[in-house]
Amino acid sequence: MDLKQLTYFVTVVEQKSFSKAASVLHISQPSLSNAIKNMEDEVGFKLLERNTRNIGLTESGQLLYERALHILLDMSILEKEMQEARLVGKGELRLGMIESVKHWIPKVIRRYEEKFADMNLFLTEELSGEDVKRSLRQYKSHAVITNQLIDEADIRTVPLYKEKLVLVLHETHPLAKRDVVLLSDLRDEPFIITSEGFQTREDVLETFTEEGIHPYIQYEVERFETALSLILENLGVSLIPENYLADRHNARLVHKTIASPSLERTVYLTYLKDRYMAPAIEAFIEETIRFFR
Repeated sequence: MDLKQLTYFVTVVEQKSFSKAASVLHISQPSLSNAIKNMEDEVGFKLLERNTRNIGLTESGQLLYERALHILLDMSILEKEMQEARLVGKGELRLGMIESVKHWIPKVIRRYEEKFADMNLFLTEELSGEDVKRSLRQYKSHAVITNQLIDEADIRTVPLYKEKLVLVLHETHPLAKRDVVLLSDLRDEPFIITSEGFQTREDVLETFTEEGIHPYIQYEVERFETALSLILENLGVSLIPENYLADRHNARLVHKTIASPSLERTVYLTYLKDRYMAPAIEAFIEETIRFFR
């Protein structure tokens, strides 16, 4: 059994069709069918249940499929690491990040590109903790900037800085005229909060719980941009990371700092501990950490 056979097998399972799999693999359907039959002959049992409508896995086939996925992923990772090992100042860097870093990440990139002008940077948003871990472990990102505290044996998590969560409301909102706003003042306000799985949501709800307050959650959103759009229509209030608001100047949006030590979050840089990093990629990680030291 070799990697080509495993690739054929996994593709058939994922496509649920020999004809579709053959098209994806750019081989003829008879050749693919023969390859799978040879695999079954080699292992000594059926791997696939075939019928006119669908293709399913036998119990043994399920075992092989799960193992094959790991093997093929490991091989893909190895190929990427070998490619990166040949790079010295050229190639690509893939960075995952959260929304609120947009005000400072261009400064880091500018410094970096002065030294590594030939590197291509790909920036993507990775918002939830599961997104961060998946992106790193599947080698979709070299590093991820996140407000999630990732406590995993294979991932290094470096704290970069702390930032406050500030109250944002419409200029006509009654609380906008107050010099001091307390968390208890938000008890009955239509509240806008991030969706399940986001660290900011957990931080905000934990703060409310500590003060014995049950917020009236009316809107759940995935992006702070959506929250601000709702606030601009005076549909509710929200607690937003201060750095996300750094470059937003809109007279209709009022920012208030609520005196609470819990309304603060840490932003981290995360990357795999044992992954090989080309010198140019290590340099970016070091540049990012140095920016806040």
